Amino acid sequence: MPSTKPTPLFIIVIGVGAFIYDGCTTAPPPIDRFPGYPIGFVERGMASWYGPGFHGNKTANGERYDMHKLTAAHRTLPLGSVAVVHSLTSGRHVTVRINDRGPFARGRILDLSLAGAQALGMVGNGTDRVELRVVDYNSRPEGMGVLRVQVGAFADLQNARALFAQVQREFPDGRIIQVDFAEGRRYRVQIGRFLTEPEAQLAVVRLDHIFSLQSFVVRDDG
Repeated sequence: MPSTKPTPLFIIVIGVGAFIYDGCTTAPPPIDRFPGYPIGFVERGMASWYGPGFHGNKTANGERYDMHKLTAAHRTLPLGSVAVVHSLTSGRHVTVRINDRGPFARGRILDLSLAGAQALGMVGNGTDRVELRVVDYNSRPEGMGVLRVQVGAFADLQNARALFAQVQREFPDGRIIQVDFAEGRRYRVQIGRFLTEPEAQLAVVRLDHIFSLQSFVVRDDG
């Protein structure tokens, strides 16, 4: 089934304080010291796709999502990255442009448009094991944005606040983002402001160890 990954309609900040791998990104060199990032970045893992339920919605870069175009969503790659996605199941490949954020499900690395999924022959299965390689990057004047760690998402604001209060003792810099889905409202708990993925991944390991979470890194384009 397609993954669910909406674009936030607005943000509530509850509190603010001070390489190939499977299912995890190969740690790139520090972004602020590597002008070529993300060209050459390689990642392997599970891809999913999203289609009719999101067609016409605004994407993270401000475009309207068109499921018939070759685009994709990634949690951390800078918007404007161009990647060749190779199916490790069928051997097919497709070139897509990253214009959105997601998938917000642990264990998946990429959400393809319907057109991208059709090119790989994965629409019926819903997911596929892929390798992506960034081959181009059209930088944005506003830059890449900082990285954050998402530690949970809840339908109940009180549950989000409870987790936020727990993790804030270890990471005082955090926030709760309110997101409106077609099926209802969700509250995402995020912590930190990291400049590099290795730094953010260290926070993931620490948080998961201390609080028994399944957190992951996201890029804040705002």
